[in-house]
Amino acid sequence: MALWGGRFEGKSDPLFRQFNDSLRFDARLVEADIFGSKAWASALVRAGVLTAQERDRLHAALDALAKEAAGLGAAGIAASGEEDVHSWVESRLIASIGDLGKKLHTGRSRNDQVATDLRLWTAGTLEALRAAVRDVRGCLVELADREREVIVPGYTHLQRGQPVLLAHWALAYFQMLGRDDARFADALERTRVSPLGSGALAGTAFPIDREALAKDLGFSGPSGNSLDAVSDRDFVFETLAACSLCSLHLTRLAEDLILYCSAEFGFVTMDDAVTSGSSLMPQKKNPDAAELIRGKSGRILGAMVSLAMTIKGLPLAYNKDLQEDKEPLFDASDNLLMCLRMLPPVLNTLKVNQQACRKAALGDGSVLATDLADYLVDRGVPFRTAHEAAGRLVRVAMEAGVGLHELPLAKMQAVAPEIQADVAKALTLEASLARRNVLGGTAPAQVAQAIAKARKELQG
Repeated sequence: MALWGGRFEGKSDPLFRQFNDSLRFDARLVEADIFGSKAWASALVRAGVLTAQERDRLHAALDALAKEAAGLGAAGIAASGEEDVHSWVESRLIASIGDLGKKLHTGRSRNDQVATDLRLWTAGTLEALRAAVRDVRGCLVELADREREVIVPGYTHLQRGQPVLLAHWALAYFQMLGRDDARFADALERTRVSPLGSGALAGTAFPIDREALAKDLGFSGPSGNSLDAVSDRDFVFETLAACSLCSLHLTRLAEDLILYCSAEFGFVTMDDAVTSGSSLMPQKKNPDAAELIRGKSGRILGAMVSLAMTIKGLPLAYNKDLQEDKEPLFDASDNLLMCLRMLPPVLNTLKVNQQACRKAALGDGSVLATDLADYLVDRGVPFRTAHEAAGRLVRVAMEAGVGLHELPLAKMQAVAPEIQADVAKALTLEASLARRNVLGGTAPAQVAQAIAKARKELQG
């Protein structure tokens, strides 16, 4: 059923209908559209346009339509041939209760209606994303707790830098995802603003109590300008920006896991349930879950760029270009939710090879070079002098074919006379970790406190 046919005599070109109609993708807004329509019916009662009895009939018909829509699913609704989700709801409503169904759109435009629907849908999706992020953060804390004694190399430039606890590594991603959760929460705050009652662009002509209407919709309040309200898609862009940054964080976690489970690292083994094999090479066990998480970021970031190009330079108020806001949002949020939901089974079943981690963490002992420099500083040597001496001793150890921690005391003293026999106690992985006993450091005591704090944060 066309909602705009009175002005037109001729029929729409079939190709134009195919190009113009949006029901194939906006059918997933049907629940939001029905919910918003029920709130609008109540607003029309307060405005004196509908009676309470008419509202009740409309609510009952809309509830029945919600059940029908749930049974059909988005694909079934899309097969109806209607132009968009709004026309599907209205046509089905009129078929159910006749002329009363035609009253519902009084004072309402598809412009403020679709903006409302999309805000309702986006708010629900942001809540789902926050829940999924919290689940992953919880898994990272559990991994940190159960593997809190495992020592791994900490890397810069993908070169071994200093030893850290594996728990410290896991909690780094806990922090990243915490910022993502905060961004989703921030986007949610600006999404929960009601444009309904803005009409096509100038505001509705009926005495709608927009404050009460916003409350019925579960929003914090009504929008302040009708022109802005029907054309604003900042909340979509903000959601996509938050999704993009979250997906980038997930690529870093995925890449670490991909490296760590390779034969070259051998730190972890992924469970059979989240890996696959090769059609040719029988020995292969591929980290496909992590690779797909890494790969999905491209389309999520692309969705944000796509929307930016859509809204760039649009004149006020509503333009049909804004129909292009939904598919990027739907695709990006769907894929990010899948990535987030895939991580718990990956993390919860991860097997850690403690011996391989420790062996790599110590390596040739050069990861303890900073500790050697710190040792010299403790004995009054200026840091730059200590840094140079430690570097020279690394080279001496390499030339001798031994680890830095294995150099004879005499050879160490030949470069730095301040070194004494107690240097052996400083050049161990445990000593190196223990020295980093500052807030945010990798010392076991600090990591234990960080785990406790993380648990408290998740419970709050």
